[in-house]
Amino acid sequence: MLQIKVVNKGRHPLPQYATSLSAGMDLRANIDQPVTLRPLERRLIPTGLFIALPPGYEAQVRPRSGLALKHGITVLNTPGTIDADYRGEVMVLLVNFSAEDFVVADGERIAQMVIARHEQGEWIETDQLDETTRGTGGYGHTGVK
Repeated sequence: MLQIKVVNKGRHPLPQYATSLSAGMDLRANIDQPVTLRPLERRLIPTGLFIALPPGYEAQVRPRSGLALKHGITVLNTPGTIDADYRGEVMVLLVNFSAEDFVVADGERIAQMVIARHEQGEWIETDQLDETTRGTGGYGHTGVK
């Protein structure tokens, strides 16, 4: 298992996997008082967590399906990427897509975090790309005919 250094300045336990096959760990709001998200409002919600990922890894902040389905609450820049060299607090950019106010409470599970390996690419300029069956077909091009 990958080891990740973490400083927990919050009041809540460290994120953990709910099951042995879970991809993500729940992130909790670490706030002094409830935060009300009005319809279409977005806010950064602190978690109290500071992490140091190994090189070649990122943390992806993703919505929780239950909040999205039941309340229209999601992560606006999903997935949000936390780079290996970032040392600030892990924050979650929530948005309320419902027609009703939503109150975020301290300790509430507001998002999930997935740790993922990644590669960095190097651009190689060329005058021509190889041909494929799809070619330049864009949005909706590979749909049902």
